[in-house]
Order: sequence, then structure tokens, then C-alpha cells
Amino acid sequence: MSASARMGLKHVCGRLRRNAWSVAALLLAVAALPGCHGSTARGQTMKLTTTSFEGSQIPARFTCSGAGTSPQLAWSAPPAATVSFALIVTDPDAPRGTFVHWVLYDLPAGTRALPEGLPAQGQLADGSRQGRNDFGSIGYGGPCPPRGPAHHYIFTLYALDAKLNLAVGATRAQMETAMQGHILAQGELIGLYQR
Repeated sequence: MSASARMGLKHVCGRLRRNAWSVAALLLAVAALPGCHGSTARGQTMKLTTTSFEGSQIPARFTCSGAGTSPQLAWSAPPAATVSFALIVTDPDAPRGTFVHWVLYDLPAGTRALPEGLPAQGQLADGSRQGRNDFGSIGYGGPCPPRGPAHHYIFTLYALDAKLNLAVGATRAQMETAMQGHILAQGELIGLYQR
């Protein structure tokens, strides 16, 4: 390689390094701005567990074949900036596409568990609210698949840096729109049920 080519390459590499540092500095400055959601806490995971069923098989009492009681849930500590939690339970195996079984939001940041059998009412004693499931009712709607292969029921818990302040009876779509840019961490639990 000629001396002039080496000098040209050195010049280009120098400019690329300076530009890379400028981009890094800009990203750090943007992340520090109020309202910009790019902190390192984003994307963390929490462990979501239940004592209501062992392994992945959901007992009938939590389904339409039984009392349809909501299961107990517990989770690990969220990021320090957590202001509230939200929960969505879906069945992606439903014949007409993903079916929503539970929408719960504005759970206080200090909450670490839900007991079995939450009442099917919009406003709960701790200030949290329940949305409308795809059965058309408020609160938890137990698994009720058609006869055939087992369906997967996905319980997804979100730690948020804000309260959603949605009215009672919000839908999954409304909740997901309100959560955009506010998710700090999430946890997932999958149960199976077959009739």
C-alpha cells in the first residue's frame, strides 16, 4: 500500500472514531432527558411463579370446567424505578387467534403476589383495576378451550415506571398502548390445559 493510501486510510479511521464517540455521547445525553425511556433497567426479567399448579398443568378449578378461580401468582423483586405492575393472560392457541383471559393493571409497586380467587370486580381494594377479557367480562376468565390438544396460557407480568390510570374495563389493546415506553421488566409463566 502506498504512503498516500495509508495516510488516506488513517484519516478515514480517525473520522470514524470521532463520529462513533459523538454518537455514543448523543445517545447518553438522550437517555438522560426526562421522558426518554432508555435506561439500563429496561429489558430486565422477573421470575413469575405460582403455587396453584405444579409443573405446567392447570387444575380444573382454575378453568371453565371448575369454579374458574384465578390462580395465585408471585414474583421476584422488580427494578427500583417500578411504580406499578400490569398483568395479561392470553391463549395464543385459540381457534380464532389469541384470546385474552385476564387484564389487570395499576397494581401497587410494593405488591409481590396475588392470592387465589381475586374478585371479578373492576376496582380492587389496593387500587388496582381489572380490564375486560375476551369472554366480555371483568376480571379473570379461566381456560375454556375446545376439545383437542392442550392450549398454552401465557401469564405475562410487567413492571412499569408509571401507573396506567386507565378506566375499569380497559382492553388488552388499550393497556398495551398505554404501556408503550414504560416497561422496565417482565416475567412470564406458561400453563397448559386440555379438555
